[in-house]
Amino acid sequence: MFLTTIMLAFREIRRHLMRSFLTILGIVIGVAAVITMVTLGNGATAAVEQQISSLGSNILIVRPGQRMGPGGGGEAVPNFEEDDLEAIREQIPGVRAVAGQAQASATAVRNEQNWSTTINGTTNDYLVAQDWALAEGRTFTNAEEQAGKSVCILGATLVSNLFRDGDPVGQRFRLDNVSCTVVGVLDARGQGGFGVDQDDVVIMPLKTVQRRFTGNQELRSIMIAVADGYETSSVQASLEGLLRERRNLTGNQDNNFNVLDTAQIASAVSGSTQILTALLGAVAAVSLIVGGIGIMNIMLVSVTERTREIGIRLAIGALARDVLMQFLVEAAALACLGGVVGILLALVVTLALAPVMGVPFLFDPTINLIAFSFSALIGVVFGYFPARRAASLNPIEALRHE
Repeated sequence: MFLTTIMLAFREIRRHLMRSFLTILGIVIGVAAVITMVTLGNGATAAVEQQISSLGSNILIVRPGQRMGPGGGGEAVPNFEEDDLEAIREQIPGVRAVAGQAQASATAVRNEQNWSTTINGTTNDYLVAQDWALAEGRTFTNAEEQAGKSVCILGATLVSNLFRDGDPVGQRFRLDNVSCTVVGVLDARGQGGFGVDQDDVVIMPLKTVQRRFTGNQELRSIMIAVADGYETSSVQASLEGLLRERRNLTGNQDNNFNVLDTAQIASAVSGSTQILTALLGAVAAVSLIVGGIGIMNIMLVSVTERTREIGIRLAIGALARDVLMQFLVEAAALACLGGVVGILLALVVTLALAPVMGVPFLFDPTINLIAFSFSALIGVVFGYFPARRAASLNPIEALRHE
């Protein structure tokens, strides 16, 4: 009997294809919107986490000033010195690597090729903190770091643009007016934090950059890698205490430096994007309710059109529950069909938008199943009132209906 009811429901849907399509349009849009929003939101979350993780895991980054970014204002604050690096390395437990950084921009020139790039003046500890291996060559020697020799390690982008004709290790090129010898090549990493090409970099000894490019002994930042088994929060507390002491800050004075914990940033940003994704998904789900109202309206019209048919069925022995079941199945079938089409539409849209937005496509079977189940539930809930109305018709009055 149930199979017969399903066949009757699909026959009725097939008889009015255009009306059926218009009926499920709201469900299609609702399901597609929910899945698209959640899928792209999950991709954005993953992209942000990947970008932040490119800074390194268990990393503390210290910079002068009370907060990160521009607009700090106020009086000038003292920069860090190399003595601060030694103090951190010797006095704070749980530190795996400490690397000071001084940065400058320059144009790399070799033969007829040139490329604008960033010079990162640092030490071998920077590569240790970043877990950044070499594709070929070697790191700096102690003598090269102490004497500020004009040697460098290149990122993959520089190699592909300047050394297309062979192995760059041992060759020389110019950074502005400074001649530099290539001693190593970094493994390619691709796009990193906030859309920056991590491979577009030249790494040189810290003292070389300070003497030949920045012209001062200032450190732009200090990168600290926390050893395994130590909590970054405890290392951060010890670090702040040490720096306050070295910078002569009293108890009621604010820090004139800031410490960035990459793990906390990743957690905070990930939580924010997940909340935003849930909010967008909830807003999109409202269109499912609208689609359900559309199903109810069309089913009420269908009951009116088929009043005589319902009367004949009831007159020849059909029970009210059979009529109720037929209309419920029709409503649920329409909603389920809309759910399937919505899932397919969402798949096409997300596959098209993910590359444009620069986020990975992460197929989530859970949200697809939830959206489909919710669409089916919408069909049953909003189809019940028209089905109940059809089942409660008086057979004699229904047969008299014109």
